[in-house]
Amino acid sequence: MPQDLSPLWISLKTALFATFITFFLGIATAYWMLGYHGKGKSIIEGILVAPLILPPTVVGFLLLILFGRNGPIGKFLEPLNANVVFTWYGGAIAATVVSFPLMYKTALAAFSQIDANLLRVARTLGAQELTIFWRVSLPLALPGIIAAVTLTFARALGEFGATLMLAGNIPGQTQTIPMAIYFAMEAGVINDAWFWSTVIMIISLSGIITANFWQEFSHQHKGVKPNNKKPDHVHESSPIFTESSTENSSSSLIVDIQKKLANFHLQVSFNSNDQPLGLLGSSGAGKSMILRCIAGIETPTKGKIILNGRVLFDSEKKINLPIRERKIGFLFQNYALFPHITVAENIAFGLPQKSSKIKIKEEVEKQLIAMHLQGLGDRYPHQLSGGQQQRVALARALASQPQALLLDEPFSALDTHLRSQLEQQVTEILADYQGATLFVTHNMEEAYRLCPNLLVLAQGTTAHYGTKYEIFQKPANMNVARITGCKNFSRTQIISPSQIAAIDWNCTLEINQQITSEISYIGIRAHHLIITQNTQQINTFPCYIARTSETPHRMTVFLKLNSPSHDLHDYHLQAEIYKEKWATIKDQAFPWYVHLHPDRLLLMY
Repeated sequence: MPQDLSPLWISLKTALFATFITFFLGIATAYWMLGYHGKGKSIIEGILVAPLILPPTVVGFLLLILFGRNGPIGKFLEPLNANVVFTWYGGAIAATVVSFPLMYKTALAAFSQIDANLLRVARTLGAQELTIFWRVSLPLALPGIIAAVTLTFARALGEFGATLMLAGNIPGQTQTIPMAIYFAMEAGVINDAWFWSTVIMIISLSGIITANFWQEFSHQHKGVKPNNKKPDHVHESSPIFTESSTENSSSSLIVDIQKKLANFHLQVSFNSNDQPLGLLGSSGAGKSMILRCIAGIETPTKGKIILNGRVLFDSEKKINLPIRERKIGFLFQNYALFPHITVAENIAFGLPQKSSKIKIKEEVEKQLIAMHLQGLGDRYPHQLSGGQQQRVALARALASQPQALLLDEPFSALDTHLRSQLEQQVTEILADYQGATLFVTHNMEEAYRLCPNLLVLAQGTTAHYGTKYEIFQKPANMNVARITGCKNFSRTQIISPSQIAAIDWNCTLEINQQITSEISYIGIRAHHLIITQNTQQINTFPCYIARTSETPHRMTVFLKLNSPSHDLHDYHLQAEIYKEKWATIKDQAFPWYVHLHPDRLLLMY
């Protein structure tokens, strides 16, 4: 063992100093760069990581130019009788500059991996950006930041080239362990070189191994509680909201916006009250984008959004309220529960921080009881089933007492049985909720059951807006009929005021409705086709089966009118027949007869 152990203390001192500085500087820079999308981002990024790719001697040379007597910083420090060249401060500065890119890049990667919906839902719950950083971003990025600190310390401990250029090799003052190794080899003192190499390896590897053990232990033991998990059944719901739950007993949401997107131009205008409004449409129609614009996650190109008389957005008046001020409850498709805090803490996240602990606890307990989550408050999201997670997300949204509730396909990740149960509970909850509710889905049956009014979207524009009865019974056009589940369409030719030729079905139909020249399509839903033995009814035609398709409760029968089918794809109409009915007719001789009731025919543009 060498008699002089000063390289150990000098190395630890400079490495700890460098780690301390880069910890705050690196995290702040990484968090800022994550949200920066301005000009010159790639140039800034290049400058920040340059010390990682430049030779250490080049970095040391540049630092010497900056901090030397004739350098800009050196001249600034000279009147203060301060000098960093050939001092341990210089070594600490060199270690800081060289190790900074590791802290910055690792912290940036840790922040980038956080689900963006977690940050968005925190904003919808009214959290300030600083609160989001401390309560969401930093805890979720902590494993990556611990790794960054470990790597930064190890890099600062092993810094040689830049330190030698700026601080020199002064025994007892600036000589660090890497320098002691180098100059021991130069002097032929192999034992000293071995000793210092062993010391630096032990220190560096100990830090890395300790960080790995901590992360593994934290991952395995976080959130494990001795609760007995109950079956995920949905029971009769109790009301969540009181009269004070929303500011207005009669809610009003006015949306009139446009937004230019890559694939289409979103342009919608509608009003919604305290009756749930369903947004129905195929994937990519713009349903979720409307919710994101209302919540403030996306900014419309132009238009206005008004909630209970409060202007959330107005392009002409240049009003665009921050997300946290809009009082919007947003239930994301993946629920976006904060994984690092318990169920109770998730629900309490949006409650006013100034509230007493007793009041917060009471509100959380009320939500847990209402959602039938009693006894699960101390669990973490990963310990819950999908249905339980969905109810926690809904409880969290409602606990903040929003004036509008936005549900983005909340049942899409659930199995059929659980989906049906939770749908019933949500129906009961929405019946008690006094705010405006928008429900996004591409499932027409779900929309029909939950929402009295529907807005059908097609490529970003309103295809039909009205009551569910009107939309399903008299769709405005073929696109609306298709979105709402109609499978049978034909081009038309008007024969008389009461007759239409269905060109694609090869038949002529009697019509009870008023026929206008704008009519270009006729349709009928598959479950409205009637297999009959009464051949004297109007709109009754002989038919033959081209093929069938079986589901658990129904048979889908592909029929060709007037003549037998030549192949599986030679058919005119699809009919859905319950299996009880199918069992009574399947063995009948052909031709069968199909009846298209005039009142069931859909005339469309």
